[in-house]
Amino acid sequence: MAAPAAIRSVAGMTEHPAGSSLAPAGPPQGEAAISVSDLRMHYAEREALTGLSFEVFRGELFALLGPNGAGKTTTVEILEGYRCRTGGQVSVLGADPWLASRSWRARIGVMLQETGPEPDLSVAECLGLYGGYYSHPWPAGDLLELTGLDAQAGLRATQLSGGQRRKLDLALALTGRPQVLFLDEPTTGFDPAARRDAWDTIAALKNTGTTIVLTTHYMEEAERLADRVAVITAGALVSQGPPGSLIARQATPAITFTLPAGLTTEDLPEPARRTVSGPPGRTVTLPAPSPLPMLRILADWADQAGHDLRDLEVRRPTLEDAYLQLTGETDPETAP
Repeated sequence: MAAPAAIRSVAGMTEHPAGSSLAPAGPPQGEAAISVSDLRMHYAEREALTGLSFEVFRGELFALLGPNGAGKTTTVEILEGYRCRTGGQVSVLGADPWLASRSWRARIGVMLQETGPEPDLSVAECLGLYGGYYSHPWPAGDLLELTGLDAQAGLRATQLSGGQRRKLDLALALTGRPQVLFLDEPTTGFDPAARRDAWDTIAALKNTGTTIVLTTHYMEEAERLADRVAVITAGALVSQGPPGSLIARQATPAITFTLPAGLTTEDLPEPARRTVSGPPGRTVTLPAPSPLPMLRILADWADQAGHDLRDLEVRRPTLEDAYLQLTGETDPETAP
């Protein structure tokens, strides 16, 4: 995708104030672009949403996380105006999405997880076609540069790789210069380098003033990009806040190392012996809210006894650790 400089070069064409930094600057404060209160959704006898309440501020990147079937897709479809809710109040850009006008819909951009661009049109022709639906579209050439599809402009959508298709999906979602952008698994199919380029692009888009709602199973993606995250499980909002706050509330740093040959956990010094967690084995894990005192104890013990703790490390918790504790999942990237 395009370098951040390319985004800044065209940001002035958007209707949003341009930002100056590519790194998330913390949750914006002020007017809410999205307001949700006691949102409920029933499908026959199944209660998909049980009363969600949250706000997304203008210019904020808000990540909605949760296992498959938790209610993320239903929530986002309601916010986009594609699904009528059972109960509660929802406002997006000051309007009820289900009752909103065509002019309101022109201010919303949606990047679905799976799409089907016109197979007989080239990439550039797709962008031109979609641009015809808006009064002030983002020029196709700028979108090609923005998403790094310049070299594929003449290819049909069916000739693109999976990652290139996702880039086209993003370009189409941006065609109308949206004030609120919904991104559903935007980097699926990307290799690591392409994913990081996409992160730079998304962060730079946010800094043009665009409000972004992100759903993803890549916890690193949410931790890096989001000002705030909300975790949904079984239709209920179980936690929300800045990624760092969720991590601090739910997860604890840990010290890990491999026991020297011939030793067991009973040979460890106090208090390490009492705080060992995890299954029995050669790898020792010690929860350590304040790692330094425990490190001193282990270093003194190893030095006096002549042990070499070659792989000793302090593991700082991540958003994935907090997410797994909140949802009970084993691996958010491979969940069925």
